[in-house]
Amino acid sequence: MHWAAPADIKQWLKRLFSIRPLLLMLVLAGFLVSELRFDWIERSIGAVLVSTNAERPRSGAIWELGRQTTNAHRALEQIVTDRQASQKVAHNAASLQEIVDHMAPDQWVMIPADRFRILYLNLPRDIAEQVVPAYAFLKLIQTRRWDRTFIEKEGRGLRIYLLDNANRVLRQFRISADQLLRLVHSETQVEETLEALMKFENRIYPADRFFDALNRLSEEVRRGVLQQPRTLIRQPGAITRVGISDEVMSGFIELGFEFDTGGRRFVIIHPGREWAVWRLRSLLEGRLPVVPGEAGK
Repeated sequence: MHWAAPADIKQWLKRLFSIRPLLLMLVLAGFLVSELRFDWIERSIGAVLVSTNAERPRSGAIWELGRQTTNAHRALEQIVTDRQASQKVAHNAASLQEIVDHMAPDQWVMIPADRFRILYLNLPRDIAEQVVPAYAFLKLIQTRRWDRTFIEKEGRGLRIYLLDNANRVLRQFRISADQLLRLVHSETQVEETLEALMKFENRIYPADRFFDALNRLSEEVRRGVLQQPRTLIRQPGAITRVGISDEVMSGFIELGFEFDTGGRRFVIIHPGREWAVWRLRSLLEGRLPVVPGEAGK
């Protein structure tokens, strides 16, 4: 082993091409060739990163981009799922209320013309006339141009477009939030007695007492309590008792009218305006005197 520095070029070359430097260069060359051929360094680093991936913090631009992409895919899947569900409900709905219950704000559905005709016929008569007068609706049907109906939830109301087969608007109209509330809180029939419905517990009155108090109020209050009295007139049998709910839903309070046909008892649930129902209930419980001149004729 020569520990002194080489004195000339000959000694440099002799030492450079000795066995040990040549072996070292061969080892380094083999190491480099094997890496270029098999990429084992990258694979080893990747394996280490994968094994420690769960313990490393999820931060940085790549993680954030991946998180945003995942959230976007989930949001799109939810939108598509909701749209398909709403469309299915709309095609099978028997009333406009069913469509409204399954629509999110600013959502829309498209239904055939024949399906909307069924929905129109199931609307309360006064709302149907306000939306599209019957003669105008009949005239539109006779043109045979109406092909489909586009229904969009606009704010707290509905915007409805009647379209031809080229998507040209033949007629458009709006159902206001107030009209929509009346549809949502429309009358329902329950094959039960008032005692079986907890919402009317301790607030059940004989029918004679209820209607006597109602007749003592002004016409405006009576209309607020009973907006569609014809629905009660159409029922068979007689009203025996009336229940008043204690729950307020969007400005309405439910009233339950119990009918007795002799062999059958059932309850018609009718929505009344909150302010009018509270005035009637106060009178029923003796908390509100009748103002002179207010009693209905």
